[in-house]
Amino acid sequence: MNPLDLTSLAVTDVTQAMQLALGPVFLLNGIGVLLAMLVNRLARIVDRARALESRLAAASPDEAPAIRRLLGSTSRRARLVNRAITLGTFAALLVALVVALLFAAAFMSFPSAPVVAVLFVTCMAALVGALLCFLIEVRIATEALRFGPQN
Repeated sequence: MNPLDLTSLAVTDVTQAMQLALGPVFLLNGIGVLLAMLVNRLARIVDRARALESRLAAASPDEAPAIRRLLGSTSRRARLVNRAITLGTFAALLVALVVALLFAAAFMSFPSAPVVAVLFVTCMAALVGALLCFLIEVRIATEALRFGPQN
């Protein structure tokens, strides 16, 4: 079979490629939901930083150090979420490459398993990195919360 001769391609080959791509497509959907949540979180962090900067401009000398500390933790949170977005986007790109490679391998009959495995493991590493950044950011945000009367 000529690698680019699509007329001799059987429907079963295409169906099998679609079945193989189904799992990564669901993963891609999940990563998309994660990215949407992270982008919304980053927007709230930016809003919080702007509000703190406004408070700092009008703050007394006694209040300013506390506001600067909050701005510092807000800045760290923004960097972590930005890193999580970058890693999540990288993971999504890798999944898309896996799907494209699965279809290309079905059409061109070349061994794709080693490349697919490397891409998938790299994708999982990027996704774990994104989730770890998110976990650290949530911990920092939670530490900044103050509930109840302050002693």
